[in-house]
Amino acid sequence: MNISVSSDTDEPVTHLLVRELERRGHHVLPHGTLKAGDRTDWAFASQAAAQDVASGRAEQAVVCCWTGTGAALAANKVRGVRAALCGDAYTAAGARRWNDANVLALSLRLVSGPLLTEILDAWFGAEASDVPEDTRNIAHIGRIEEREQG
Repeated sequence: MNISVSSDTDEPVTHLLVRELERRGHHVLPHGTLKAGDRTDWAFASQAAAQDVASGRAEQAVVCCWTGTGAALAANKVRGVRAALCGDAYTAAGARRWNDANVLALSLRLVSGPLLTEILDAWFGAEASDVPEDTRNIAHIGRIEEREQG
C-alpha cells in the first residue's frame, strides 16, 4: 500500500514510523522534514500528505506534528480526507472502523516506539464498518464537505 507520511519536525519517532511502515510492506511517500526541499511547516506538510490520499496517489497517510492537532486540522481541510488524531490503539481502531478515517494524525510529543506499534497494529487491523448507521454518518460527512467547500 502507498502511504504518504509527513512531519514538521525531525524526531526519532518519525523515522521509526517510516521504518515500521516499510517493514510492514508499505511504500512510503515522504513530505515535510522527510523529503529534502519540502516545506516543513505542519500545515504545508500535512496538506501535501493529505492531497496524496485525495488524488489516489496514496491509499492512506500518517501526518505528524508536535501535538498532532495541527496536522489533523490541515489534513481535514483537503476534500475527501478524514483525519483522526489517535493517541492510543483503541482510538485508532475506532477511527478506522466507525469513521472510515483515511489519515492517521500522531503527536510527536506523546507517541513512543511501543505505543506507535500498538497504534499501527490497531489502525491496519481495523476495517470500515458496513453497519448502516456508520455508513450514513460517513455519507453525511461527505455531504457537509460538499456544502461547505462546494
